[in-house]
Amino acid sequence: MLSKYFYIFFFFCIVCCSKLPPGFVYINDIDESIKIDLRYFTTNNFTGHIIEGYKSNRAIISYDAAKSLVQVQNELRKRNLSLKIFDAYRPQRSVNYFINWSKDLSDTINKIIYYPEINKSQLFPMGYIAERSGHSRGSTVDLTIVNNKTNKELDMGTRYDFFGPESSTNFSNITDKQRSNRVLLLEVMTENGFKNYPKEWWHYTLELEPFNYYFNFVID
Repeated sequence: MLSKYFYIFFFFCIVCCSKLPPGFVYINDIDESIKIDLRYFTTNNFTGHIIEGYKSNRAIISYDAAKSLVQVQNELRKRNLSLKIFDAYRPQRSVNYFINWSKDLSDTINKIIYYPEINKSQLFPMGYIAERSGHSRGSTVDLTIVNNKTNKELDMGTRYDFFGPESSTNFSNITDKQRSNRVLLLEVMTENGFKNYPKEWWHYTLELEPFNYYFNFVID
């Protein structure tokens, strides 16, 4: 019983002592075993540029979503697996950056890697990018699963942020192993309170989101 109360106290201290807005935490402050690879802090993303608003590789998320992610991580750890976060909270200024980027149809640096069969002008209409992102409400996360023995990501059939039907969670034309890996991620996330965006196997939102507001503070 002591460990339970210590756990609650630990979360309370993280939330109260943070310089973040109330209700937000750095994911690694509550579970340092969760791997972080914020792609928008690098050029390794669909734009080919570092995105405005991303000043560090420190993933931020709502306290409520963080609690659920810890539960997911605890379940995966039993299988010698780990979560890997590609994106969590996303400032509205970053979403605005995507909007401006989409208007420059000559800037297609990473098209062949991330959206080879889709015209850049269609990324917003087709729902792959949104002018108002759930990420900015603080309880949406993009993630995958990593094998702790090899430190390699499980094969999900496409790379993160690949825009096309192949990234749909229930896409059928993939191998049995790739399908099994997607199902594993889907099951462990939904069992712990998240819902999936069907067009993207990596995209999950906490069902009981604490905020209905789009935040704009930077990630640093």
